[in-house]
Amino acid sequence: MTYAASRDADHESNWPRGSYLGRLSEAALDDLLALGRPRRFEPRDLLVRQGDTDRHTLLLLSGFTKVTATAQNGLESLLAIRLGGDIIGEMAAVGDMPRTATVTACGPVTARAVPHETLRAFLLRRPDAAVELTGIVSERLRWANNRRLEFRGYNVKERLARILVDLAASHGRPGRDGVELGFTLTQPELAALTGAAEPTVHKALKELRDAELIVTGYRTTTVRDLDRLREEARLLPSDLD
Repeated sequence: MTYAASRDADHESNWPRGSYLGRLSEAALDDLLALGRPRRFEPRDLLVRQGDTDRHTLLLLSGFTKVTATAQNGLESLLAIRLGGDIIGEMAAVGDMPRTATVTACGPVTARAVPHETLRAFLLRRPDAAVELTGIVSERLRWANNRRLEFRGYNVKERLARILVDLAASHGRPGRDGVELGFTLTQPELAALTGAAEPTVHKALKELRDAELIVTGYRTTTVRDLDRLREEARLLPSDLD
């Protein structure tokens, strides 16, 4: 797994290749990071709110956020997480629609806020960046569809393993003991992502730790054996493309 060097003094030194900023060419990245204005968010601050009609995009430079949505009956669901290198709010920016989810800072977050007209102009003059953004949107939709299918086709431990493999591929960084995710999801958050009860997720998480597939610590989770975790997730080679 490789990483893209950053060009802003106020964020992490690199971004995973799976993130939007990590996929851009050096020229496109320099162009994009010159747009908009810097923003800082404190823990529990809302970056965007479901239903709002503002249309700017946020480029996450550092930090950890969670994406949630609330149904009409008031039930809140955790949909995804977003970290440094990710783009937030692109659907509202290019699709002229209200925000479909709320994004909340889980710690200190730095970002750049780019007006929707500015983003559109950037994508028009940088078709390579537009292609990468299309790929990001497509992958997110596929990820959401896969989660729905997995609720019926796989047990909780397999679903949890699949989520951890996905996170390692998109946001993992090589560390001393394996692939470090750089964050730790709470058990309620993992339960929401896997569509399972919290005690069941607790049991599955313990089994993965006992098998030495993962290690959880303060503010980080490390995948110690990615190949074995893929086997636990029942992932086929075609699922890893």
